[in-house]
Amino acid sequence: MLFDSAAWNTALDWLAHGVWDLAWWQIVLYTLATTHITIAAVTIFLHRSQAHRALDLGPVPAHFFRFWLWLGTGMVTKEWVAIHRKHHAKCETPDDPHSPQTRGLRTVMWRGAELYRAEAANAETLKKFGHGTPDDWMERNVYSRFTWQGVGLMLVINLVLFGAVGAAVWAVQMAWIPFWAAGVVNGVGHYWGYRNFEAQDASTNLVPWGLVIGGEELHNNHHTYPTAAKFSVKPYEFDVGWLYISALQRLGWAKVKKVPPKLRLGAVKPAADEKTLEALIANRYEVMAGYARGVRQACKDEIAALKARKADVSALKRAKRWLHRDAEKVPAQAQPTLAEVRAAHPVLDKMVTMREELRQLWLNTSQSRDQLTADLQAWCQRAEASGIAALKEFSLKLRAVHA
Repeated sequence: MLFDSAAWNTALDWLAHGVWDLAWWQIVLYTLATTHITIAAVTIFLHRSQAHRALDLGPVPAHFFRFWLWLGTGMVTKEWVAIHRKHHAKCETPDDPHSPQTRGLRTVMWRGAELYRAEAANAETLKKFGHGTPDDWMERNVYSRFTWQGVGLMLVINLVLFGAVGAAVWAVQMAWIPFWAAGVVNGVGHYWGYRNFEAQDASTNLVPWGLVIGGEELHNNHHTYPTAAKFSVKPYEFDVGWLYISALQRLGWAKVKKVPPKLRLGAVKPAADEKTLEALIANRYEVMAGYARGVRQACKDEIAALKARKADVSALKRAKRWLHRDAEKVPAQAQPTLAEVRAAHPVLDKMVTMREELRQLWLNTSQSRDQLTADLQAWCQRAEASGIAALKEFSLKLRAVHA
């Protein structure tokens, strides 16, 4: 009978095990390995190399990543790059293709792929932001033309290798980027996490160990220095994407163009000069992060003093998270509390006021270099004469900054 035939038994065996008879945990490892390669392709090729031109990739890794993304995602390079560049250009405005600030976190988390497809159909976005992406024969005739055939081939490969369970493997592979990149990074990475820098948007670092999403977890760092090939900036942060880029560079398959600037300190100058001004502007995010630490410490000291007097600290605790933020980033509901705290605590008020004065040095583009240098010198003199230890310490460090 048919169901007793050798062919039927062979078919059943293939459905159960495929041609690569692996244990369940080995299949899990295979799935994790392939999805990690996809993540690496997105962060290294699409994001850092193509969208931001932070590095040049040699033909071997560049084409491997293009081929793998065709198999693993079906995404078109020009579309992804254009959408991401528009995200940076229009960040957290109604024109941002995937901002949780304007579209809601739930929408971006669970419908990120839909937002991507909708924006990919916008010809104006592709024309304005998609320039400089691959336009060779393979791109025109295979990768951009037959997008679903790539992911279909991946399904066939998985079915051949693992039998029926290959369909589940393929489903995980297909969901990996929409969930982690389109959902978690684009959604949670602009909603929740820690911030090293007061970037102009709400970007956050999710965790300091950029492993699962290839380093994309360090999203606040990236939005602060978008053209840098390396996303980690603190000693405790790790960017696995940068590890792979460094290996490619040693092989001669990659050339890094830019990394995050690093604040250099030398001897304290008698007075701030033009070089100090240049270094301040070039490293303004790092400098202001240092200032924020001083504000937080001063706030802790004020809270400790209030507790010692058994006074109410509730208002100060509510205002603490906003004291070091740019004025336009403080929500309307927090402004009355902030004003109350500043009126009650002259030290904190002085630090907030002088923070804004310092920020104006790079925002005020109408002033000459000489005038800005004179303004910086005057700022340092006021800081050191303020009687506030945190301000004096910060000013001395500022006078030690070198370009």
